[in-house]
Amino acid sequence: MSDTNNFTLQSTKDGSFTFFSPEFNEAFHSNYGAKQESYLKFAVPTQVQKVARKGIVKILDVCYGLGYNTAAALEVIWQENPTCIVEVIGLEINPEVPKAAMSQDIFNDWDDEYRTILNELAFKHYCQTNRLQAKLLIGDARKLIQEVGKSGFLADAIFLDPFSPPHCPQLWTVEFIQKLTQCLHRDGLLATYSCAAAVRTALLAAKLVIGSTAPVGRRTPGTIGAYPDGVNDTLISSVHRITGIYPLSVAEKEHLQTRAAIPYRDPSLSDTGELILSRRRQEQETSPLETTSKWRKRWLGKG
Repeated sequence: MSDTNNFTLQSTKDGSFTFFSPEFNEAFHSNYGAKQESYLKFAVPTQVQKVARKGIVKILDVCYGLGYNTAAALEVIWQENPTCIVEVIGLEINPEVPKAAMSQDIFNDWDDEYRTILNELAFKHYCQTNRLQAKLLIGDARKLIQEVGKSGFLADAIFLDPFSPPHCPQLWTVEFIQKLTQCLHRDGLLATYSCAAAVRTALLAAKLVIGSTAPVGRRTPGTIGAYPDGVNDTLISSVHRITGIYPLSVAEKEHLQTRAAIPYRDPSLSDTGELILSRRRQEQETSPLETTSKWRKRWLGKG
């Protein structure tokens, strides 16, 4: 088992800290800022502040990690409505990550209430207060999401925050995203930092409408998704919320017609990352779709 002292802190530009994962060869957050990412990529796009006005918000945090996304969402929600009841389910494969975040005092500049919540989730995997019921499920998210689905939990906001598709394809497949979106309320929103065409194809295959969220600390945007028949509290349809506020550019739409858009597949929800990557490469090699390099040259002027 990993030791909480084995995680090396990395500072980010907004003054917050993250960890680097040797297993996935990636940091948990971009250098732009771990704290800012949690707000601008997840809490804000999923509009949890607006949902808070109803008095109850349900959140599904996929790849809980250090806990930033959950903490940011709680802060945004309770700033809007201090009496709002929040239910959170977090999924995390490595229980040592949130423990290390608390042991290394990463959240020392947050209010005591949030630090207490994150500490209980890290070490007890459960936290209940007069306005929060939160639990952290430990294990392979591909199995855990099936348990969440069977429980009938429907999230107002889903944060999809695994390591990148080339490093963790298991959580970007058509099959996983299908299970994931079954846990999304008809009026809810799903947000991810990824704009990969393969990821967007999987979201479209799950019958969501998708759009681009603003880039945060990088050139590429994130992605937001919702069911087309959903509405918000002002009866604005999800289609308008997505296409009107977060429209895909022509280039992005054309990107979905290239080989890059061939999705990751994991029929049994148990394949290794290597097998999932290999399966996709083979499909790309025989695909009649336009090559990504040709698309890139046309739109970005790069060979």
